[in-house]
Amino acid sequence: MLYFYRMKFKNIFFYAVVILLILFISNIFISTGYFRTIENKFDGKIVKKINIIGAEDITISRKDSFAIVSSTARNKRQNIEQEFGGLYLVDLKNDYFKLTHLTKNFNKPFAPHGISMFQKNGKTTIAAINHTLEGEFIEIFTLVGKKLTHQRTLKNKQIFSPNDIVLLDENRFYFTNDHKYKEGIKRLTEDYLGVAVSNVVYFDGKKFTEATDGIAYANGINIDVKRDLVFVASPRKFLIKVFQKNENGTLSFIEDIDCKTGVDNIEFDEDNNLWIGAHPNLMHFASYAKGDKKIAPSEIIKIQYTKKGDYKIDQIYMEDGTNMSASTVAAPFGNLILTGNVMDNHFLILEKNSN
Repeated sequence: MLYFYRMKFKNIFFYAVVILLILFISNIFISTGYFRTIENKFDGKIVKKINIIGAEDITISRKDSFAIVSSTARNKRQNIEQEFGGLYLVDLKNDYFKLTHLTKNFNKPFAPHGISMFQKNGKTTIAAINHTLEGEFIEIFTLVGKKLTHQRTLKNKQIFSPNDIVLLDENRFYFTNDHKYKEGIKRLTEDYLGVAVSNVVYFDGKKFTEATDGIAYANGINIDVKRDLVFVASPRKFLIKVFQKNENGTLSFIEDIDCKTGVDNIEFDEDNNLWIGAHPNLMHFASYAKGDKKIAPSEIIKIQYTKKGDYKIDQIYMEDGTNMSASTVAAPFGNLILTGNVMDNHFLILEKNSN
């Protein structure tokens, strides 16, 4: 009889483990958008393909009608070989979108990721996340006309796994660390279980302090300066997290916006709506980033945010990756949308139809 009960217990335990394993795997696929249907959709047309590789982030100066593009030739051996890239200026005053390489004389390893621009009294400051084999840095530049001058390099232990940055003025900024752990099982739990341990760091011009934490893969960041609202993308949870900026630089959580897609970089239009490049299928994107798939789907959403609990999400663009894979940013300029990506050898300028 005792043997019978032991065998019964072992069977129950075995089936319980199998069920838990199935639920665990199912949750990974469901939470990463694996079963989502990808349908090509855009009320507009492609105006131009601009041949810049890995145009991961784009930001726009509307008053001067130009865009700054962060470009890096990403590879599958980034832990072994130094990636190289640059910052480019795209002239939006004309319909042929003249291109200027701003950092061709920058004499150090440069693989820019997220970027930000701040303009005041005729001075333009540009900040860029820089990934090198020697470490992670934040580079600060000044732009005059089409001449970019490097001002300083910032290095700190809190610049651990930087992804995106937003300037508050010439000296202060926030940036996101998209991971807490570099490798091992803890890194895997961040990527596949969505463990929320990454953070946002504040730099007040002199010191770095943590502004908030507990984010699953903190990615794009931007600020609505009129309302002191900071928006942070959490693609692993399909969320835009909304925070109130406090006087001391810390961030107070307001709410999560469920976007149902892997949100990446955040830009604003003239009406302070959020425009976001996104990855609707994170598993597909991961395979593409590793080189196992040739294309990955792209999506652009717009969020009209009024106040807590009062917002509207519109899908602007979706495609399977044939025209451009793995969209990361959507920077609006009038009826144009400059949309970048992770690794393609070009980015797109779209024109949406007038309503």
